[in-house]
Amino acid sequence: QVQLEESGGGLVQAGGSLTLSCVASTSIFNLNAVVWYRQAPGKQRELVARFTSRGSENYPDSVKGRFTISRDNAKNTVYLQMSSLKPEDTAVYYCNFFTIWGRGTQVTVSS
Repeated sequence: QVQLEESGGGLVQAGGSLTLSCVASTSIFNLNAVVWYRQAPGKQRELVARFTSRGSENYPDSVKGRFTISRDNAKNTVYLQMSSLKPEDTAVYYCNFFTIWGRGTQVTVSS
């Protein structure tokens, strides 16, 4: 079974940047199906980045223009580049592939 592992989280000041990685344990035939979510304390998990069926990307308004999802098929890895980070971006970030979830990586943005 495929396993996903996120990394790259940490503590960053507001306005800073981080790049998260999601590595699949085995080759995934379609990395386009990997989705990034986040969950802040006391809040529901929300989608923050995904690939569309047309090969482009989709983001909610809360991160549009600041987050970028990308992939490296050779490395079985999907990335989430985050810039201009805000305190409200503080959350545990997860990658997802259908019913499979990683354990998450904590992102904390200080003001």
